[in-house]
Amino acid sequence: MKSRPIVVLNAIAIVCVAAVLIALLSQHMFDMQPCAWCVFQRLIFLLIAVTCWLSLLIGRLWPTALRLGAGLITLLGIGGILAAWYQYSVAAVQFSCDMTFADRLMTSSGLDAGLPWLFGIFATCMDARVNLLGIEYALWGMGLFALTTIAAVTAVLSKNPR
Repeated sequence: MKSRPIVVLNAIAIVCVAAVLIALLSQHMFDMQPCAWCVFQRLIFLLIAVTCWLSLLIGRLWPTALRLGAGLITLLGIGGILAAWYQYSVAAVQFSCDMTFADRLMTSSGLDAGLPWLFGIFATCMDARVNLLGIEYALWGMGLFALTTIAAVTAVLSKNPR
């Protein structure tokens, strides 16, 4: 039987990748164009997934890596909550999210130009306010980041990392 941290980290990674796939489906199939904060949150979800899988890989040789990875995922999840909160409460009511932290990071990193299908910024934050089942995308992201953070904390606090 697999240990709790292994199951939790795999589940977190799969959910985060699924969230990005749903965002891409929404963008490319239903023309819901992302803003800077949207693609920044995609980046955080992907960083969480990669951290999960790297922690699991390194954790085979060094079990403490599972807890360290879960701690890093907790911090990334909190960052994601803050990004989603900012998008929902501040950026979405502004005419432009140009030159905000998310915009500067995504453009200076070259991700928006290098992988425009994934990280391209094609809308303002106000224009990117979209509902899914009556709830704004930013709130869905915030909720998923919160669940990810809670799950990562359970992995950190697990008694047996293996």
